[in-house]
Amino acid sequence: MVGRDRRSAARAAPGSTPAWQELASWQAGAVSRRQLLASGLTAGQVGALLDARRWTGLHPGVYATFTGPVPPMTRVWAAVLAAGDGAALGGTTALWLWQVLPVCPGRLTLCVPERRRVVAPAGSYLVRRRHLADRVHPAGAPPRLRLEEAVLDVTDEAADLGTVVEVVLRATASRRTTPARLRLALRGRKQHRRRRLLEEILGEAADGVQSALERRYRRDVERRHALPHGERNRAEPVHDAAGRLLRHRYRDVRYRRWSLVVELDGLEAHPRWLRHRDRRRDNSVTLADDKWLQYGWLETVSTPCIVAAEVVTVLRSQGWCGSPVRCGPGCDVASD
Repeated sequence: MVGRDRRSAARAAPGSTPAWQELASWQAGAVSRRQLLASGLTAGQVGALLDARRWTGLHPGVYATFTGPVPPMTRVWAAVLAAGDGAALGGTTALWLWQVLPVCPGRLTLCVPERRRVVAPAGSYLVRRRHLADRVHPAGAPPRLRLEEAVLDVTDEAADLGTVVEVVLRATASRRTTPARLRLALRGRKQHRRRRLLEEILGEAADGVQSALERRYRRDVERRHALPHGERNRAEPVHDAAGRLLRHRYRDVRYRRWSLVVELDGLEAHPRWLRHRDRRRDNSVTLADDKWLQYGWLETVSTPCIVAAEVVTVLRSQGWCGSPVRCGPGCDVASD
């Protein structure tokens, strides 16, 4: 009987693909026992394929229709199948599926309706959510939270401000969402631990960089480290080789007496979220020779002391004799 089940499960009519095989292909090789029985396989056939080690058990009632290493996409499909009806992937797992984060997390995030009682599949943890169906993307496969909802969940739980900024930059730079859509989703949340920072970052697209990022720079870089007050958004003429006026250019922050310009890049200026690494490289050249520095949200929020230390280095090279202040024990600014 077992031999016949094995042969019949493997056999298909010429030119046709078994329904379970099509389903497995769609789900990265993962299928549930319930799906297999609904597609026409018998319990004996399923057992025969497992006994023959042609399939691998991943969770109770969920299988991989192959053997060997289990790819990340198969893992996430298996987890959501094991969680059952109404489950969806959330948090950093959803952000990976939306191609916002580059690596699938080691521990998957599964969201289930609030009143469901589910045992978390191995390698995952459960988040019970009210009105979960309204937060799930209608066409996501595997089922996942809408991108904006996942961003808000991850930033709400983030342990540091740098992570908040990084996730927002990644999400907007990927072009899969916009600041306007994130602001709309944020307004739908009664509570969010990082609301003020998110409103600053996302509000800049509508209000201009100087309304948010420049305020951060002024407060966390200049004031806290006793740097000179730079001029903000002053129009400067641009001339051609013959001396004719071409246009006026606006500098974000200019320390005119010391011939230093600091440019502040906002969300819309990031073709890639990793632009800050390119800026760090350019800044290192500027520290030695030039009089131009450039920073964005990530540096200004997560490492303001490093920003201040770089500005101090250039100001001193240009003749500034002021006394910067260290804002705390771990501050990078030298006070002498």
